Amino acid sequence: MATDTPPNDGEKQRPGKVKFVMVGEIVSIFQRGNAWYANYQVENRQYRTSLHTASLKEARRQAFILEADIHAGRFKVRGAVATVDEAVRLYKQSLRIEKRAAKTIVKYDAVLDQMLRLANRLKIATMDRLNLAFMDRYRAMRYDDGRAEKTVYNEATIVRQLVNFAIARDLVPVDPMKRLKLKKPKPTLQPCWTLEQVGRILAAAPDQLRPTLILLAETGMRFGELAWLTWSDIDWESNTIVIRAKDGWRPKSGDQRQVPISNAARAVLDALPRKWLWVTTMPATKQHSLPGRQWTERRLLSMLKAVLNKLGLPGKIHTFRHYFVSNALEKGIPTATVRAWVGHVDDRIIALYTHVHDEASQSAMRRLSQANGGDVRRTSDESAP
Repeated sequence: MATDTPPNDGEKQRPGKVKFVMVGEIVSIFQRGNAWYANYQVENRQYRTSLHTASLKEARRQAFILEADIHAGRFKVRGAVATVDEAVRLYKQSLRIEKRAAKTIVKYDAVLDQMLRLANRLKIATMDRLNLAFMDRYRAMRYDDGRAEKTVYNEATIVRQLVNFAIARDLVPVDPMKRLKLKKPKPTLQPCWTLEQVGRILAAAPDQLRPTLILLAETGMRFGELAWLTWSDIDWESNTIVIRAKDGWRPKSGDQRQVPISNAARAVLDALPRKWLWVTTMPATKQHSLPGRQWTERRLLSMLKAVLNKLGLPGKIHTFRHYFVSNALEKGIPTATVRAWVGHVDDRIIALYTHVHDEASQSAMRRLSQANGGDVRRTSDESAP
């Protein structure tokens, strides 16, 4: 808690600098505009509340009463507002207690830290001031930074979740973003390879990379699911791969699921050495000669991009998942079965997957036309009397 030397009653504060006047061991007061506020901690939480007075003398009197109530255990936090710093600290702590994925925590930390920087720049200290105007400023800042609409939406959702957390923990008495409406952007059509293109990618991939790519193409696993796949996750008797949480990692949806092993995937698994913890591992390099290391997303993506650039194809690691889902749907696998294999996929994404193979759709229509005897107009003309 800041404890500047108390100014004289007539002392003027420098613009932009908050002067804290220490009243007791716990409570200090400060002025914002013409109003005085109390700053204090109760149960290891920091709060700032308005004293609803412009008089320094009255502010001191209320602060002494507040100090006495806290010491006597009579004080109950009603209408108190936590600082933004404190709410962010507690929210980050909660994310770790909930054992969120490391990648998720890194993302949330980055968003919350840049949100804090904006709040500090705007001299917003308490959670009740994270209102609609602040959200507008945050989104405008991120658009000015060149961030995509989807990125800005996802970051705004995290800020909204911080406010929801503060409400649930009584860190703010009312919802400062009560009328907030975040419009989810429409999903963009992602690259999706055909069976022929996947064959070209696998043929062009280096030998040490090919098994990893085959498993991605044949299972629809996300990168993290493949990177954390151990030999104990292979159920040879039921011929399935079990996607489940481990110490330090859990699937995106949090649920355990099983993926049937295709013939191609089985051939890869049978051929791989089982002397490492991980099913597939990074190739050794001069800098990292120790074999058996777990894949990093950056390393796998760089090796895949080298292959894609040579072939002139767009895409990324996740495109193998797009391919798997769309290929399964194209082959007539029921949507419910595909969902069971790959985990959570919302309806809008499924809708995108179902029409990515335009050529397959056109080919099906051509077969239907041939089965109908060609042009229906000609057929109707021929049958006319």
